[in-house]
Amino acid sequence: MMLRVLALVVLGLLRLEGSEGQGCVTKHQVMSAVRQMQKVLSTQEASYLQGVRNMKKQLTMLQSELQKQASKSNDSCPALAAPVNGKKLGRKAVVGHDVHFLCDPGYQLIGSESRTCQSNRTWSGQQPHCKTLVSTTPTTRSRAAATNSPFSRQPRCAESGGSRQCTCDSGFLIKAGGICQDVDECELFQINRQNRICIYECINTPGSYRCACPSGYLLNTDINSCEDIDECANNEHNCSLSEMCINVYGGFRCVRPECPKTRLNTSYVKTSSYQCERNPCPMDSKSCRIAANSISYHYLPLHSNRSVPKVLFTMSTSHTMGDSLRFAIISGTGHSALAVERSDRYTGVLTLNSPVTGPATIEVELEMTEMSRKALLGRHIFHVTIFVSQYDF
Repeated sequence: MMLRVLALVVLGLLRLEGSEGQGCVTKHQVMSAVRQMQKVLSTQEASYLQGVRNMKKQLTMLQSELQKQASKSNDSCPALAAPVNGKKLGRKAVVGHDVHFLCDPGYQLIGSESRTCQSNRTWSGQQPHCKTLVSTTPTTRSRAAATNSPFSRQPRCAESGGSRQCTCDSGFLIKAGGICQDVDECELFQINRQNRICIYECINTPGSYRCACPSGYLLNTDINSCEDIDECANNEHNCSLSEMCINVYGGFRCVRPECPKTRLNTSYVKTSSYQCERNPCPMDSKSCRIAANSISYHYLPLHSNRSVPKVLFTMSTSHTMGDSLRFAIISGTGHSALAVERSDRYTGVLTLNSPVTGPATIEVELEMTEMSRKALLGRHIFHVTIFVSQYDF
């Protein structure tokens, strides 16, 4: 019905436009009428879809509310209390769920160790109580202590066909004496570094385990790995206004790059937070002409015992006046594990060739020299500081 109305509207528009022009309807007029109809259809479609969405949303909310009411009224059992001198394990009172009971040391459980919320909304078994032990043999004492240890539990037992069958919760194994003993996942899997379940520290818990991270890291969403906290981006550092915050693995560093002081007619001006450029040289100053044209500062974080070889830093220039570039390490401390290599005619790289165990700080000064027929055209100095973390993650 709506499409028929819209078609009549278009025909009317065409007739109107044709009569005004005292001639045939042009192609432009047809396209204009079609576009108007498309706009009307789009508006109607959007209105219809929005109405459907609102209806679906209201039906979903109504269904959820009805399910909650049904769950509260029809699918739960009355709350159970823990026995005096004992405890109750399990909080849910929904049909199909179990609760378990333990007694404190020196007491014996009388009654049902486990009770299940049945479909008729009543609990199976009998409400237990804890009875004082009159005499305790060494075997019984050890059993009582094990039963109430946070790393052991009583099993769930049931009579079936004249025999008694007992099972343990996930993360527990039944041991001699009928006690469910916790499986220490940390002891089993954390020892092997290649297959460890936690990248840093494993903490055993009853029936499971949890991972922990050192200071400066957060436990990742995959549960077992640690993610570095960026203190600089999060403004969680104590660097002064005149210092720059550098994020490293497990922490941060405060640095203050400074240009060299004026010496032998050579002076520098700071063009960015980490870059200094040489001022124009006097015509007769040879020492100024052979001084570095630019000096830049670079700070790199590195994992401890990083796999090698690993390219850490790249030196290049966007334009050159000479016929070649030369690259070298000219000074530094702790750079025996590093080397400078040429990757192409106008690019050099600083490479880590052997693993470095942290925590450690490596400082190197790199030089890129621009040459033309063996004559020096310019020098560029790169101060590179590498912060090696304590950990390999």
